[in-house]
Amino acid sequence: MPVVLTLVLAFATKDAIIALIIGCISGVMIAGFDPATGLSKLFQHALGNADFIWVVMIEIAIGIMIAFYFKAGVISAFAEVASKSIKTRRQASGVGWVMGVLIFFSDYFSPLFSGPIARPLTDKYKVSREMLAYELDSGSAPVCTIIPLSAWAVYIAGLLKGYGPIQNAEAGMDAFVRSIPFNFYGILTVVLAGLIAYQIIPNFGPMRKAEERALKEGKVIRDGATPLSGVEMDQITAAEGKTPNLVVFLFIPVLIVIGIALGTFIFLKSTKTLEAFFAAVMYQAVALTIGGYFKSVKDFMDTATRGIKAVMPAIMILALAYCINDISKALGAQKFIFEMAKSWMTPALLPLATFLAGALISFFTGTSWGTYAILTPFVMPLAMNLSGNTVSTLVLVSIGAIVGGGCFGDHCSPVSDTTCLSSFGAGSDHMDHVTTQIPYALTAAVISAVLFGVIGIVLV
Repeated sequence: MPVVLTLVLAFATKDAIIALIIGCISGVMIAGFDPATGLSKLFQHALGNADFIWVVMIEIAIGIMIAFYFKAGVISAFAEVASKSIKTRRQASGVGWVMGVLIFFSDYFSPLFSGPIARPLTDKYKVSREMLAYELDSGSAPVCTIIPLSAWAVYIAGLLKGYGPIQNAEAGMDAFVRSIPFNFYGILTVVLAGLIAYQIIPNFGPMRKAEERALKEGKVIRDGATPLSGVEMDQITAAEGKTPNLVVFLFIPVLIVIGIALGTFIFLKSTKTLEAFFAAVMYQAVALTIGGYFKSVKDFMDTATRGIKAVMPAIMILALAYCINDISKALGAQKFIFEMAKSWMTPALLPLATFLAGALISFFTGTSWGTYAILTPFVMPLAMNLSGNTVSTLVLVSIGAIVGGGCFGDHCSPVSDTTCLSSFGAGSDHMDHVTTQIPYALTAAVISAVLFGVIGIVLV
């Protein structure tokens, strides 16, 4: 009920924050607490942990990183360079999608980095912020589910360990890689986003109205919208008398992030994403200081502080999303949805039922990894039993259904962290991003469900 109430209010009021607050209050009251005591306990439990602090510190680091980009003048300079190759609105519309696909190793870094870089180009050619947010979102979690070089692959491989012949992480990774062709939702989402971004498939639903508004009226965001990125970032002015150096101030920080993240993934089997951002920000601070881009220590701190303030709207929604997910879990929302799906899960319907259960759980909780943790222990023994304890096609299809179903909610739920981060990266109103993206997500989900239904019947 708390999640349903939150979703109804979010769509009705187009204000995610008030909807999440009311949802949290209803949740703690259902749990038997008065609002004041319940919210206090909820905030301490949901936010006083390493996971949330890790996400917040990444957002703060990226906020400072982007602020330093503005101070160095490299974002506008990159837009000028890119505009020499990008001559049409169609090409500009595809920039966000291309960057999302290329930056495949982190669903957090991808929208937060790609959005501010692509935004000057998409704004110039009157591409709506909703379209940019959709492209960024489709280039984050869905891409991570079909690329082995990501923390997602390592996590899923770990969950698969111990079922049938999958007795170690290497075997788990092998099973994950072989299941990628059956992750219909992840593949369809990325492909569909590209086709829509490049206007090969015409827009439909609320996105069509958003694109018409941007093209005909020149309004990349609607009147009355509340962009999730703070205005502080737009108030940062580039240092006077300095020629932007794209290599030193744009590309090297990106290479630092990518190098450390991928390097630690390959050699340590653990992606040090936060450490990568800290290293990049430290490099920027030293390089900009040596280059004379700051007039004083106060100018340095003002720039960094504006970057932190700009990410606060996103952090607020993330914090409340963590809280609503926490109280929903405590009230048994995930188990409730799982038990509903369990009653009609037959061998022939196993792939379809798995996908639908994963889609429901992830949408109402906003978490894909939590969905994977719930579904895997139930689905994998069933699939292995039906396959004679071998990694058969049915097992691989079931893994694809788990991964794709869990990705659905992470991709389009208003209480999902990556949905929130995509709104921030694009500078879009959060609920505008959600409402324009859902028809596309549902399109990919319906096609995926049909494919899982057919392949389940064929295999069993």
